[in-house]
Amino acid sequence: MEHEPEHAGRRDLLAGQPALHQVLIGRMFKLKADPTFSAKVAIPVAGGASVEVPFTFKHRTKKQFADWLESLEERRKARAGENLDLEIVLEVIAGWGIDETFSNENVEILLEERIGAAVAIRDKYIDELTKQREKN
Repeated sequence: MEHEPEHAGRRDLLAGQPALHQVLIGRMFKLKADPTFSAKVAIPVAGGASVEVPFTFKHRTKKQFADWLESLEERRKARAGENLDLEIVLEVIAGWGIDETFSNENVEILLEERIGAAVAIRDKYIDELTKQREKN
C-alpha cells in the first residue's frame, strides 16, 4: 500500500473549488512575483499619531533591487545637497489609497507637507522587499 500525503484528501475534497481552497489552505504561492504589492505606511503627522496609508509599491527582483540600492548611493554622492525624495519615492510607488489622485504633483505635495513621509515610504519599501515573514 502506497503512503499518501496527509493533505491528499483535502486536495481531492477541494478540487474545483479554488476560492474555498485558498481560504482553507492559504494564498497560492507563485514563483514569479506580481509586478506590484500593497503595504500600509505609517506617515508621521506633526502633533499627532502617525496615520497608516495604503500604498501600491513596484516590485523589483533581487538583482533589480541591488542595482537600485547601488544607484541610490551613487546619486547621493554625485548630487550631494540635492533633495532626491520625489525622485526616489516615484521610483518605488505606483499608487496609493487616499482620496487625492495619484500624480507626480500630489506626491510632491505629500512630501512637502508631511516631512517624514519620504523616509517612511522608502524604509517600508525596503523592509517589504527584504524581510522574512514568520506566521504561526
